[in-house]
Amino acid sequence: MTPATPLRITVGELAARFLEQCGVRAAFGVISIHNMPILDAFHRRQRIRFVSARGEAGACNMADAYARVSGVLGVCVTSTGTGAGNAAGALVEALTAGTPMLHLTGQIESPYLDRDLGYIHEAPAQLAMLQAVGKAAFRIRDAQTALATLREAVRLAFTPPCGPVSIEIPIDVQATLLDLPADLQPLPAPQVPVDSAALQALAERLAGARRPMLWLGGGARGAAAAVERFVKMGWGVVTSVQGRGIVAEDHPASLGSYNLHKPAEDLYQSCDAMLVVGSRLRSNETLRYQLRLPGALYRIDANPLAHNRGYASDYFVQGDASAALHALADRLEGRMQVDPGLQHEVRQARLAAADLVDATLGAYTELKDQLQRQAGKALWWVRDITLSNSMWGNRAPLLDHPRAGVHALGGGIGQGLAMAIGTAVANTEHQLGRRTVALVGDGGFMLNVGELACAVQEGADIVVLLMNDSRYGVIRNIQDDLYGSRHCYVELHTPDFAGFCGSLKARHVLLDAPARTAEVLAEALAAPGPVVVEVDMKAWGPFSAKFAGPILKKEAA
Repeated sequence: MTPATPLRITVGELAARFLEQCGVRAAFGVISIHNMPILDAFHRRQRIRFVSARGEAGACNMADAYARVSGVLGVCVTSTGTGAGNAAGALVEALTAGTPMLHLTGQIESPYLDRDLGYIHEAPAQLAMLQAVGKAAFRIRDAQTALATLREAVRLAFTPPCGPVSIEIPIDVQATLLDLPADLQPLPAPQVPVDSAALQALAERLAGARRPMLWLGGGARGAAAAVERFVKMGWGVVTSVQGRGIVAEDHPASLGSYNLHKPAEDLYQSCDAMLVVGSRLRSNETLRYQLRLPGALYRIDANPLAHNRGYASDYFVQGDASAALHALADRLEGRMQVDPGLQHEVRQARLAAADLVDATLGAYTELKDQLQRQAGKALWWVRDITLSNSMWGNRAPLLDHPRAGVHALGGGIGQGLAMAIGTAVANTEHQLGRRTVALVGDGGFMLNVGELACAVQEGADIVVLLMNDSRYGVIRNIQDDLYGSRHCYVELHTPDFAGFCGSLKARHVLLDAPARTAEVLAEALAAPGPVVVEVDMKAWGPFSAKFAGPILKKEAA
């Protein structure tokens, strides 16, 4: 019998088929002459939804958020040269957040590569640039090595500490035909092993603790079941902003992310042990490393370089958060005599810290509280770097899912709208059943405002809370504090947002008074597609306290 003729496919189609095997259901990017074989394969196969962003930066932010909420590989497709360069800032954000992501970029024809000929879309040292802004970067030089490179890139993206990996593929290689491989499965990402003796040593140090606290970061988002065992033993829990929702934030054992307020710091001083899991104890969440934590500080982290970073570790264990915590719980359950009043004190500290935050908000407590009432906890809470997020969005509303919070961890403005689109697409494609709400400022919104057209075209179900004060509010406050109120370069000319949204056929609602909050939010949350709720901050008035950048130790006292 004559053997069947092997199916011949392009390298572009190979990439598409491989991503399908990785569980990818949506990818994001901008079509170009230097990525068309890949996108043509997406289109012909109709297995992966391709979202046409209006810029590569937005596309990369969308892929980042898609991965954060779904747990599936994020995929961004850009052109070479300037197109790839446009994605660089968003790749830095994904690297900071530890997001498993694949950035596929084109490259010019192989015969002209690296010859400085001024070829269209050429960028000198593009691979070096991509290596600098991501976890790793590769070039596929021929069809025979394409699958191996794709597999290794995805394996690296999912290997802790996770991060974005770029692959550049010359356009002639993308179009090259090869036999369809029999096996397109991705390589498994290795779990960081946990040394049993090290865990036992840590267990011996913790067994006698009466008032232990867990500090959970983004690296512990897959460890919710293991964390629950410690909560049942009586431990208290506090999270970084990236670790929100690993324990439901209305649980009595949870401080939420009220991690640096005075009631929290006072509580820490009454505790005899803190175990930090999957967190870098970042500067703006520790008063620039001056926050007083319990005297005995232990760490579990997949990254061995986390040992003694920022704070000295009394003992360090390298390992996967879930596996390590389950194994540690096996050694501690039934041995510990945790103070039965600890979790009550944790709850009281959280309530006291929340009251302190409310006291700074003035009229904006109504927006915060009504959002909680109207949206409940079944939401994806996406935030840009903006004054309102610093004041309250990083800590409220209450979240109950380890992937529910999506924010610009690296501190760059203008990423919230695109992240909300990626979140909403993930919610639809993976049937996750939550509502996407984004908190953004007018300054950041204008940075990627074209992505609102993408949101309309894609029918993305998002509610954008657009906090409009027509300025960079935080920078203005810093100028008040440090520069003698010399206000320069912070006042912004912004569009008539109602007219702008109307031109794109995006629903717009003006929220110009606190008394209208309940009615406006109810309308926005009930509407399909993108809805922009413009909060007129000039009509609402100022916050009761000024926020002028990351809090310092003296300001928190």
